[in-house]
Amino acid sequence: MSAQAMMKAKALAMAAPDALALDARRAAVVALRQSGRVTRDDVRRLRRDIFADGAVTRDEADALFALDMSKCERDPEWTAFFVESILDHVIWQARPTGVVNEGKAEWLLDRADRAKTISAFTVLVSVLAEAHRTPIWFVAAVKARAARGWPGLDAALTAAVNEAAALAEEFAV
Repeated sequence: MSAQAMMKAKALAMAAPDALALDARRAAVVALRQSGRVTRDDVRRLRRDIFADGAVTRDEADALFALDMSKCERDPEWTAFFVESILDHVIWQARPTGVVNEGKAEWLLDRADRAKTISAFTVLVSVLAEAHRTPIWFVAAVKARAARGWPGLDAALTAAVNEAAALAEEFAV
């Protein structure tokens, strides 16, 4: 993030009516959304800043979802960072680790449904893959979203299959 964007983030944190609740890390995410662009350096800075204390707060997770929903131009590193951050928040930060309780599952589905992005769907599938335990209904809810046709899912799957086929051909030669 540029020095100007960082100054804007600090000013936003100080000027916002809920400035006490809006910490500098969340303000940095908000400033990125307003800038309309997330570069590779921005992602690396967010990774360093958000994971500085080893925890992603609910406020930060909400801000990351808002950034994911925005029309921002995002570097490809964004998706990996976003998924990792949300998984850390939902699965690994609370005791018992690896368990997604009802409240977290409801919050996650709500945010993913609002976002309707491939990154958000990736989070849902990744939770199923990584969590030791989720509510029984959560698996059915994720499957139902896939069956209904999540926006962009078919195109993403087609692109992944084509990429895998191209790699297979490359190694076969």
